[in-house]
Amino acid sequence: MNVTWDGDGEDTSRPISAGGWLRVVLRAVALVTILLAGVVVKLLLRLVEYPIYREKRPISPWVTKTVCRMALAVMGLRLRVVGQPMKTRGAWVANHASWLDIFVLNAVKTVYFVSKAEVAGWPGIGFLAKITGTLFIARDPRQAKAQTALFVERLKAGHRLVFFPEGTSTDGFRVLPFKTTLFQSFFTDDLRPDMAIQPISVIYHAPPGEGPRFYGWWGDMGFGEHLLKTLSARHRGVVDLRYHAPVKVADVADRKALARQLEDAVRAGMPEARRAAG
Repeated sequence: MNVTWDGDGEDTSRPISAGGWLRVVLRAVALVTILLAGVVVKLLLRLVEYPIYREKRPISPWVTKTVCRMALAVMGLRLRVVGQPMKTRGAWVANHASWLDIFVLNAVKTVYFVSKAEVAGWPGIGFLAKITGTLFIARDPRQAKAQTALFVERLKAGHRLVFFPEGTSTDGFRVLPFKTTLFQSFFTDDLRPDMAIQPISVIYHAPPGEGPRFYGWWGDMGFGEHLLKTLSARHRGVVDLRYHAPVKVADVADRKALARQLEDAVRAGMPEARRAAG
């Protein structure tokens, strides 16, 4: 994320009850067990996979998908999918409401996230991001050419990259204007002719009895605090993934027009009350 969205969304979280803390402990143990088991299996598979396939990864991504599905179940979040993930080469873009987006998007299809370089150094999260094939980029215009080369390399390897053009997470009740910088990479001679980008709307519905912005993660909210709140929920929440028609890069004039078209598609897929531009 480039700029933190502080917005006007009000966090209406309630204190965690005694029963909530019991759920936190039980779910945390299950979640850690699932993640550790996934890491071990993933690393063992990569020892065999990498010498043969290098970056193509035809085997190990199923571990990430399985782990994310199990993690969502443990956290009490039911996933519903509308539309079809594209099967052609390209990338996905989505609105960004929470760290949960990573689990949600990985649970449906094999994807590789594009993240700011700083995440690679975060304890725990950085390690998980690395072994799942995250592409790290630096926020430095001088490295634009090198970053474009990385995009081309990964997309040619068959990776479907996914990134959040808003540049920050929100309360999930709006879609911020899409930043256009990363879209320039798709206008190279190597990629533009046969590349497509599919927009996705990510829509969270809070558990019964909780505030509507329960899953939103924004402003100065700490990750640990938000994780505890999520694990403590008594009832299950729901997240909808709405896959829209892919946009062919060759059919669009430039990166700004591409960003606008994708932003419009993501916003149109949100419930009417959430279509505002923050």
